[in-house]
Amino acid sequence: MYTIGYDVGSSSVKAALLELGSGRIVGSAASPEVELEIVSPRSGFAEQKPETWWEHIKIATAKLMSGSSVDKADVKAVGISYQMHGLVLVDRNLEVLRPAIIWCDSRAVDIGDRAAEKIGRHKCLERLLNSPGNFTASKLKWVKDNEPDIYSRIYKAMLPGDYISMKMTGDIYTTRSGLSEAILWDFKAGRRADIVLDCFGIDGELLPDVVETFGDQGRLSSKAASELGLAAGTVVSYRGGDQPNNALSLGVLSPGEVAATAGTSGVVCGVTDLCNYDAQSRVNTFVHVNHTQAEPRYSVLLCVNGTGILNSWLKHNVSGMDYPAMNDLAGRVRIGSDGLVVLPYGNGAERTLGNRNIGASVHGLDFNVHRREHLLRAGQEGIVFALNYGLQIMRDMGIDIKKARAGNANMFLSPIFSQAFACLSGATVELYNTDGSGGAARGAGIGAGMYAGFDEAFAGLKTTKTIEPDEKLAKEYAAAYNKWLEVLNSEL
Repeated sequence: MYTIGYDVGSSSVKAALLELGSGRIVGSAASPEVELEIVSPRSGFAEQKPETWWEHIKIATAKLMSGSSVDKADVKAVGISYQMHGLVLVDRNLEVLRPAIIWCDSRAVDIGDRAAEKIGRHKCLERLLNSPGNFTASKLKWVKDNEPDIYSRIYKAMLPGDYISMKMTGDIYTTRSGLSEAILWDFKAGRRADIVLDCFGIDGELLPDVVETFGDQGRLSSKAASELGLAAGTVVSYRGGDQPNNALSLGVLSPGEVAATAGTSGVVCGVTDLCNYDAQSRVNTFVHVNHTQAEPRYSVLLCVNGTGILNSWLKHNVSGMDYPAMNDLAGRVRIGSDGLVVLPYGNGAERTLGNRNIGASVHGLDFNVHRREHLLRAGQEGIVFALNYGLQIMRDMGIDIKKARAGNANMFLSPIFSQAFACLSGATVELYNTDGSGGAARGAGIGAGMYAGFDEAFAGLKTTKTIEPDEKLAKEYAAAYNKWLEVLNSEL
C-alpha cells in the first residue's frame, strides 16, 4: 500500500510516493522545473493563480506515477501541505474570483494594526496569541474594503490547502491549525475567532467548517481522480501548513523540539505545550498539527521572508552560477565577509521587525576589498543572522533550543549556512533526507489509520548529517553577528 503527499509551495509543487510497509519514499516529482512566478501588481503585493497550483499538481502526479510501477488502486490516501497565510476566494460554482493573495503580501499590514487597536492589543494576544497583523483575515478585510464587487460574490474564503482539498474532493473544509494561522482561532474559547470577524464586519458563513488535521477530509471525486490519474474515492486524510508540516516531516512533535527550513522563506518552528505569545507578535503561535485538548501542542514560528528571494537574486544577478558553485565560492571568504553586511529584508513586511518593510540593503562595501564571493557569503550570513535575531525572541518566550532538525535541502546544503546556524544558535543541527511532500505522505498514512501512531510513521527517519557548534567559530560568528546587529538597529 502507498500514500501520496503533496507540498504546494509558492516556488513549486512537489509530490512524494510513500511505501507504507517499508516507510520509504519510493518516488518523488516536482513541477514546474523553474520557480513559479509571483506576480506583484503593486509594491508590497504578492499574488499567484490557484488554478496554476492545480495544473502543477496534475503534472507532478503524472510524473510521479509514470516513474513508478505502482497501480493507482494501491494508493490508499493523500496528504496535503501548503503555503501558509494565503487567501483564496471562490463563488458558489467553486470558481476562483481573483488571484490568491499569498503569504509574503504586505497590503494588509495597516488593516491588521488598526484591528489590534480596535480589539485591544492585550485581548488579541490573550485570545489569538497574535496580532491580526498581515495574515489571512486581514487580507480578506482588504478585499472587502477595496474590491467590494468581488467580496459580494464570495461563497467561501479559504487557505491554499483548503482550495487544493476542494479541487480534489469537491468539499470545502479547514482545520483548527489552519484557522489559527489565518488569525481566526480563539485559543481561549477553543473555537472560531468571532472577535476578529466582528471587528472586520465579516460574515462567519464565509469560512469553511472545521475537520481534524488527521482524518477523513473527503474522497477524490471522479473528475479529480481522472485529472490526477488516481482512483476515485481515495481518501484525503491529512492537511497542514508548510511549516508545521515541515516539523511533522522531521518528527518534531514534542515540547522543546525545533524544526528549521531555509527555502522560499527561512523559518524556525519550535513546539511547546504552553499557550504563550510574544508581546510584540514578532514571532507567532499557531495550533500545531498534533494538537489535542488532552495534550496541547503549539507551533511558535519565526519567519524571514527574504531568504529564498535573496539567494535567488544573488544567483541570477551576481553569480551567474548554480547554488553548489555559489556555496563553494562563498567558502573562500572568511567569517564576517571582511566587514560586508547584508540585511536580507527585501520581500515585504517582516514579522520579526514588527511588520516593517525596510527592504534589503548592503553595508560597508569597499571596492578595493570586496568581490562577488564576499557578497555571496554576506548574503548567507545575513539570512542566518536574521534567523538568530528571531531566535532570541523565542528564547525570551522560554523556548530552549538545543537541537534543530532540518531537511538536507535548500540552504542547509551550504556548509557555510548550516555551520553558521549551529554556531550562532548553539544548537546541534541534524539534517534528514526528507521534505514537506514526504511529511504529507506520512501524515496521510497517520490520518487514514494505516499507522499505529506517530512513532511508527517516523520509525525509518534517519539523519544524513550532523553539525555541532564549534566554540572557536562561534566566537567569530558572534562578533560578525554583533556588527550585523548594529547595522540593523541603525535601520530600524
